[in-house]
Amino acid sequence: MGISRSENVLTKQERIALLAKQSPTMCFTSLNHHVDLEWLREAFLRTRKDGAAGVDGQTWADYAVELDKNLASLLDRAKSGNYFAPPVRRVHIPKGTGSETRPIGIPCLEDKVLQRAVVMLLEPIYEQDFLDCSYGFRPKRSQHQGVSTLWNQVNAVGGGWILEIDIRKFFDTLDKAKLSELIEQRVGDGVIKRLIGKWLNAGVFESGSISYSESGSPQGGVISPLISNVYLHHVLDLWFERDVKPALKGKASIVRFADDAVLCFSNEEDVHRVMAVLPKRFAKYGLNLHPDKTRIVPFCRPKVKPTDLKRSERPGTFDFLGFTHYWGASRKGGWVVKRKTAANRLARAITKIAKWCRENRHWSISEQHKILSSKLRGHYQYYGITGNLVALRNFRQATTLTWKKWLERRSQRGRMPWEKFQLVLKRYPLPEAWIPHSIYIT
Repeated sequence: MGISRSENVLTKQERIALLAKQSPTMCFTSLNHHVDLEWLREAFLRTRKDGAAGVDGQTWADYAVELDKNLASLLDRAKSGNYFAPPVRRVHIPKGTGSETRPIGIPCLEDKVLQRAVVMLLEPIYEQDFLDCSYGFRPKRSQHQGVSTLWNQVNAVGGGWILEIDIRKFFDTLDKAKLSELIEQRVGDGVIKRLIGKWLNAGVFESGSISYSESGSPQGGVISPLISNVYLHHVLDLWFERDVKPALKGKASIVRFADDAVLCFSNEEDVHRVMAVLPKRFAKYGLNLHPDKTRIVPFCRPKVKPTDLKRSERPGTFDFLGFTHYWGASRKGGWVVKRKTAANRLARAITKIAKWCRENRHWSISEQHKILSSKLRGHYQYYGITGNLVALRNFRQATTLTWKKWLERRSQRGRMPWEKFQLVLKRYPLPEAWIPHSIYIT
């Protein structure tokens, strides 16, 4: 099925972005007129074809059968106020290596399309407002850029003092009324505000019943990342840049990816002052900091050579976006901030490999090899940054041993001799660890 992409939509977005940049305090009261059939068709094309279905079970392919008719109906209901936001289907995905899970809401296909259309409308506006410290779910920005920026900032102040921020159940606790107030500072269009309100108040379908909450927003919707960025832009980013930094004695910086943030300080007194006011600042917007995971980490560069440093004198470490940051010896014998795969992320990845091998051990070896190779390459693609080769090799080794273990259990014969398994690896070699993201360390 051939559906052409729209250059006209891109032109409209560029005009909206230019106006937002020229008028940083303007409230856009007329936006919905941009959303027409062409705009919705582009939103449909930007919606994942293989995405999980919502409560109605409708797929991308189902909706595409009578696309123009479906989009015309959706457009009419959205603008007339007759659109009903269906409840999202809630599923739970593992969070870490323990029993804790993260709830994810899966909207219906039509809801995804309409949310995408609104995101396409609002993103050009908010991209002019968001600060450079924010990297989560923004155009042309990635986790690796956030990790790289943090690395540069930490090195610039010789490590300093790190403040890790962990927001407890962010999407479940954000204040809907506060969010609406923040959105209205830039968006005054009644149609758009009404749609966002319906999504915020959509029910959650789980275990055969629908529930509603006075606070929070279902995580997993197309519009959820934009909502989280708008909220935390005001709660944290702007507050830190405009109110906090001018009052500090030393240098300070922040890097945020969605609801994960790390603050770096050159002055120890500053980090304690900020830590003291953070809970009050977040509580004002209905948010709570995790008491154990929000912490101050002494991270100053050690004053002695790596060979002279005692184990008990080593500075602390901190995690950000799946990487543990620590002081290590450089090739020249000095100190440099290094990154490696966080222990809990590595353990989670190995557990997932073991689960997959166990459940699919009766597949043909060639099919298993194809999938395992894809999983390894995906792991390398994310965790393959300079200085992390050892952790990548450890993951490959763990995958190799796990594969051997479950191949042995394909029959009652038991253990497969290592020599025989080596022949399997020779015919079906697993990808070697490699570094696709190079950040030079001296």
